[in-house]
Amino acid sequence: MEVKLLFRKDERKGLEMSLNQVQLNELLEVAKTAALKAGDIINSYQGKGVEVQSKVGGENLASQVVTEVDLKAEKAILEVLNPTLKAYNLGLLTEETTDDNSRFHHEHFWCIDPIDGTLSFSRNEDGYSTSIALVSQEGAPLLGVVNNPRSKTLYYALKGLGAFKNGSSLKVNAPGKSLTLLFDQSYLKYPHYKKQIEELEKKLKSHGYQCLIHHHLGGAVMNGITTIEMAPALYFKFPKKADGGGSIWDFAASSIIQAEAGGFNSDYYLNKLDLNRTDSTFMNHQGIIYVSFDSLLDLIPKI
Repeated sequence: MEVKLLFRKDERKGLEMSLNQVQLNELLEVAKTAALKAGDIINSYQGKGVEVQSKVGGENLASQVVTEVDLKAEKAILEVLNPTLKAYNLGLLTEETTDDNSRFHHEHFWCIDPIDGTLSFSRNEDGYSTSIALVSQEGAPLLGVVNNPRSKTLYYALKGLGAFKNGSSLKVNAPGKSLTLLFDQSYLKYPHYKKQIEELEKKLKSHGYQCLIHHHLGGAVMNGITTIEMAPALYFKFPKKADGGGSIWDFAASSIIQAEAGGFNSDYYLNKLDLNRTDSTFMNHQGIIYVSFDSLLDLIPKI
C-alpha cells in the first residue's frame, strides 16, 4: 500500500520545532502501514524454520539473536518510512541498523523494532510483535504502533487522543479478583525471584486480590501492552549495571499505547522512561515498570 505524504514543501518552515496534529495523524497512518507491511512478511515465515544468528547485544540471549526475517521486516518498514525523514526532518533509530545518532540532531525520530521477541518468533510461540514509535528528542513518545502478526492485532495511540485496538477504543479493564504477573525469561534467572514471588503473594489479599497468575510472554512490547489486556497486571524490570533490560525500541511504542489506554508506566524509580538515552540504547540503568493502575505500584518487588 502506498502512502502519499500530504505535507507540502512550503509548509516545512519551522518544522524542526514542532509537528501539528494533522501532521501527527498522517505520520500515524504511515507507521500503521509500515507495521502491517512488516507483519505480512513475518506471517509468511510463521511456523517455518528460520535460522537464528547472533549479534552484539546485552547480557541476555534475547538481545543477542536476529533472523533473516528481522532484517526483511526492517527493510520493509524503512521503505515506507524513509520518505518521511526528509519531508518532516526526522531522525531514525532501529534495532537492526547501527545507531547513526540522528536522534540527537532532530526534534523527533522514528524508533523501530521490526520483531520484538525474536526468540518467541523463532520457536513459533506467542509474544512477538512489530513496534514503531515517533519520539521527541527529549525522549517522549508522540505516537506508537504495535502489530501482533500472530493474532492479526494492530494497537496504536496518539498522545492525548487515546489508544486503539483494530480500530476500537482500547481501555484498561475493571479490576478483577486475580492479579497477573507478566514476565520474561530474564526474571526467572533473578537471584531473589522465588522470595519476591512469595512476598508478592502475601500482599495480594491486602489489595483485594485472591490469587496470582503467572503469565510468561516473550517480548517486552507485548508484556507492556498486556498489562491492559489482562488487567489487573504488572510487568517490571529491575535496574542493573550490565547492558540489557530491554532497549529504547522495546518501550517507545508500548509505553504510549499503555498509558493512553489508562495504564501507568515509568522507570523503576517512578520517573518518566528515558527513551532517548545518550550513552546507550539499553534501559538497564533505570529499569521499567508497567502496571494497569498506579494503585498496583505498592506490589512491585523491592531490590
